[in-house]
Amino acid sequence: MLPEITSTPAVLALWAVLGYLLGSIPFGILLSSAMGLGDLRKIGSGNIGATNVLRTGNKAAAAGTLLLDGGKGAVAVLLARWLAAEDAAQLAGFAAFLGHCYPAWLKFKGGKGVATFLGLILALSWPVGLMSCATWLAAAVMGRISSLSALVAAVLSTAWMILLREYDMTALTIALTALILWRHRENISRLRKGIEPKIGKN
Repeated sequence: MLPEITSTPAVLALWAVLGYLLGSIPFGILLSSAMGLGDLRKIGSGNIGATNVLRTGNKAAAAGTLLLDGGKGAVAVLLARWLAAEDAAQLAGFAAFLGHCYPAWLKFKGGKGVATFLGLILALSWPVGLMSCATWLAAAVMGRISSLSALVAAVLSTAWMILLREYDMTALTIALTALILWRHRENISRLRKGIEPKIGKN
């Protein structure tokens, strides 16, 4: 369930901080501002992620946000794995996710973490990451609802970890899934009422 702890507490603390700092870079806001799209926090849902960037009508900005938000999760994992060990890599990835969702510079009001989640999962185990991305894509094609696709991909990520025998990563995917469910609690309420907007619509 958990990776073997081989790093010292100081090393783990360092990567937790570095992961958080990487994850807290608000690429959606930065790209929207640079491209003259306005303050993302005053558009659509006010969320800083790619789905809300898409509501500006700029697909390039949305794609850039998606890639960069995913990339920061992946970079946190890969750097920690390269410079430290697997336990630090998982912690850095988790911290990057928290940084995206709760960035200190935005009064802890960040995104919902889906792109960062997929990015760090790809870096931790690319087969599981590809299966999770494929799950998101399949759900998006069938349902055309971004939040539902994210929830399905997150919930099934642990199943893919178990299927591919990545047992030492399952505690992380369970924790991330729980946070994604929490971050999407309003979406879940709208899904139950049948009023959740489809992809590309407000």
